[in-house]
Amino acid sequence: MKRFFSFLVVSAVLLLLASCNGNKQADDTELKRATLKVEGTQLMNELGDTVQLKGVSLGWHIFWPRFYNKNTINTLVDDWHCTLIRAAMSVEPEGAYVDDSIWAKKCLYEVVDACIEKKTHVIIDWHSHGYREKEAKEFFAQMAQKYGDSPYVIYEIFNEPEVTTWDSVKSYCRNVIDTIRMYDKDNIILVASPHWDQDVDIAADSPLEGYSNIMYSLHFYAGFHQKWHRGRADYALKKGLPIFVSECASMTPFGTGDINYVEFQKWLDWINENKLSWIAWSVAPKNETCSMIQPWGNTEGPWKEDELKEWGVMTRELLRGEYVYRDSVVKDTIVVECQ
Repeated sequence: MKRFFSFLVVSAVLLLLASCNGNKQADDTELKRATLKVEGTQLMNELGDTVQLKGVSLGWHIFWPRFYNKNTINTLVDDWHCTLIRAAMSVEPEGAYVDDSIWAKKCLYEVVDACIEKKTHVIIDWHSHGYREKEAKEFFAQMAQKYGDSPYVIYEIFNEPEVTTWDSVKSYCRNVIDTIRMYDKDNIILVASPHWDQDVDIAADSPLEGYSNIMYSLHFYAGFHQKWHRGRADYALKKGLPIFVSECASMTPFGTGDINYVEFQKWLDWINENKLSWIAWSVAPKNETCSMIQPWGNTEGPWKEDELKEWGVMTRELLRGEYVYRDSVVKDTIVVECQ
């Protein structure tokens, strides 16, 4: 009997060790899957897979903080199938980060922590149009110290520089990247380009050198940015510039006008051909076409179809792989061949 009891004890211990080892292997695999790196123009993981992240951006936290919560993130991941969420932390408007950094970071932390818990990548977006290098360096130093050990965090260090020069943007980006790399050596950093992240071709002629795991943000709105803008991006890719579409939508850059299904499909085809990651703008109830939620939509989701605007329905379908191309006539489409 004692021998049999000893056999049972040894068997139980071996099973426990095997289980622990299996969990460790699973954890290691998940970590390698989540850890991102840039190889050439591609975003990849440590398993050697090309990674194409897809998701949505929350609207400016200063205007729509009610969506900066764990339950909203759970809905976007579980129901919308997002693999990436962008937290657009507002910098300049009255009451935003510059005026109340504590509250701004509280909203941001809600989103970032929820994404990490869901093992979903998240962009910490310094949502600014103007130069605030001192504040940006202080902010990203804090973010890198707090989240630098998480493979799910991506830093977008300048949302959309307004009309300016690449030399100015480049200098700003270099200084902020250096600050982040003091604490976080390898997480992905998204670099801006002039004219609201349109001039990736100019950046490609004189890219930042000496850095790894950086990509260049490209923004487009299909009601205005069309073949000529993809031409700029094609030029940048051919020059070896890694591109990340950190904001896009299907109407005009003002967020207004009809959805241009035809041109947006051309962009989707181009994105998928180049295996690029993309983020749709935005989870908000603003009175504009590019806001996804109706004013009466609930705060946390899941949202019924009548709580979603047309763009919200379309984006959810795209992310879930349920979208059927709508080849409809678009009114008042702006066609631009060169810019």
